[in-house]
Amino acid sequence: MSRTILVCCGTGCIATGSQDVAGELRRKLLEAGVDATVETGVKETGCNGFCENGPIVTIMPDDICYYKVKTGDAGEIVSSLGAEPVGRLLYKDGGVPVLSRRENPFYAPQHKTALRNIGLIDPGELSDYLARGGYEALRKALGMTPEEIIGEVETSGLRGRGGAGFPTGRKWRAAAEYHKPTGDSMTECRKKTPGESAPTGGMQTGGMQTSGMLKYVVCNGDEGDPGAFMDRSILEGDPHTVLEGMAVCALAIGARRGFLYIRDEYGLALRHVEKAINDAEEAGILGDSILGGDKSLHLEVVRGGGAFVCGESTALMASIEGRVGEPRAKYIRSVQRGLWDCPTVLNNVETFANIPVIISGGGARFSEMGTLTSKGTKVFALVGKVKRTGLVEVPMGVTLRHLVYDIGGGVIGDRPFKAVQTGGPSGGCIPKELLDLSVDFETLTERGAMMGSGGMIVMDDRSCMIEVARYYTAFLADESCGKCTPCREGLRQMLHILTDITMGRGKEGDVELLEEIGESVAATSLCALGKTAPNPVLTTIRYFRGEYDAHIGDKACPAGVCPELTAFGIDSGACTGCGLCKRACPVGAASGDAKSPHTIDKGKCISCGACREACVSDAITTTAAKTPIDERGFE
Repeated sequence: MSRTILVCCGTGCIATGSQDVAGELRRKLLEAGVDATVETGVKETGCNGFCENGPIVTIMPDDICYYKVKTGDAGEIVSSLGAEPVGRLLYKDGGVPVLSRRENPFYAPQHKTALRNIGLIDPGELSDYLARGGYEALRKALGMTPEEIIGEVETSGLRGRGGAGFPTGRKWRAAAEYHKPTGDSMTECRKKTPGESAPTGGMQTGGMQTSGMLKYVVCNGDEGDPGAFMDRSILEGDPHTVLEGMAVCALAIGARRGFLYIRDEYGLALRHVEKAINDAEEAGILGDSILGGDKSLHLEVVRGGGAFVCGESTALMASIEGRVGEPRAKYIRSVQRGLWDCPTVLNNVETFANIPVIISGGGARFSEMGTLTSKGTKVFALVGKVKRTGLVEVPMGVTLRHLVYDIGGGVIGDRPFKAVQTGGPSGGCIPKELLDLSVDFETLTERGAMMGSGGMIVMDDRSCMIEVARYYTAFLADESCGKCTPCREGLRQMLHILTDITMGRGKEGDVELLEEIGESVAATSLCALGKTAPNPVLTTIRYFRGEYDAHIGDKACPAGVCPELTAFGIDSGACTGCGLCKRACPVGAASGDAKSPHTIDKGKCISCGACREACVSDAITTTAAKTPIDERGFE
């Protein structure tokens, strides 16, 4: 029986030594020699999703998963092949060892569509992708008309996974039907597009212009949300599925050239995508001839410089053209005048990853999963104060409770759940009262949040919602391109007010002023960055107004987070005298003898909270600071 040892070599596992583990496994296999009944090889895969438990090693076809594997474990793993598994390396669910992914509570409830190949193939091997049915959807699409391709995408109900949720089929149809082979648009295409001349004439099929003017397909891989790594994992672990989705789109709209805009910090993703493009062209799948036919598609990688605003479609296209990454007004539609003023379809990584599934299995089958208006699955980066963090792909319409508790295992330390922020830095914060909310585009928007690209940050009772709003507003104010006044000035003013509130300088009327500015910024900003940036502030006011009142009226931070409004103490009845607080305190404010209750010198304490984070007996108490910290003689 042949076996394959799959070693997760996504960015997270590489950081904890997975490539060394893979190398040591290969060495141990060589030392062991070739067994007559077992032919085993080691394969480096993309991200398995369960990142905090890496490096992850999976034995196939036995589906035995080992977690937190070290190089020293390699010999034991090799010796166990075909025998008793290494029990100490198995995942423990409530103390009970879990043998396979099918039994793992993190993986079991998931439904993999966009992530279907990741963790099972070597992203650097085209043959692995082909063995999983890769490029069969593209082959099928070659025998379809543009109308038929777009019809399947429309039937699927697929909506953009980058955040806006715009119907993908509608976008493709608009680009396919737009043709203007003469006039200003054509002149601009000829003049501005480097290294390519615009064709003339053109062939229309079913009312669609399949050639006759330059059109582009663009993949948005500029994932800039803090805590989000969905697109990164797909690009790293299954780059060919994105290329195949782009190629199907190119056939549908009549594009012959495309770009993948990937942030420069994603080094592994960049290498894998560039290799995938080269391999696909050498194999005759892409390039001058798509699978030996008369259609062509040349793809190119463009590295983003790290500007968050370049995740916005028009700013991204400006960056590809070599201009400053600033958005433009949306009355000019990109499907008509996008990249170099030519019709352009831009979708994000996850959207393209779904296309091969839709073409292969049919749009109707894809639409069977999800809700009435939100079809298919969605990938989330489940992070924060949750026991099981990582990449999660679930059907649209599941509840937040299912994500946080059934898949995530609940809050770390079984502390009370407080909120979850969905949709990245400009997403809203949903309170515990709405944990049974359906996760779909419309429902989240109605509650002041949004689907976004899929970031999901869980917070416990020790999270200060005003500080959360201040943190994300600071991030967004810094990332604003500054082109439009509402976003540039409005976010700065909101940040100034939020900072005052967390510093104990808040005053009556601040909350109302935040609401007024936030609503104005959302209504009048040029692009989606500004339009959604007030969400963290407006939702925390909506659902956690009491915390704002405590900060302003009582000069206290109920969560014990804001240093200027918090004084720390120790409950002598709960303190075990373990000394962890004393060792954690950076200024020596905590003191006491071993196995005796400790105390905190409030004259020395800087209210950093290090003692509370270190304490395992929950003995650290918080009260309102009687004297603001900036009046206690500290810098």
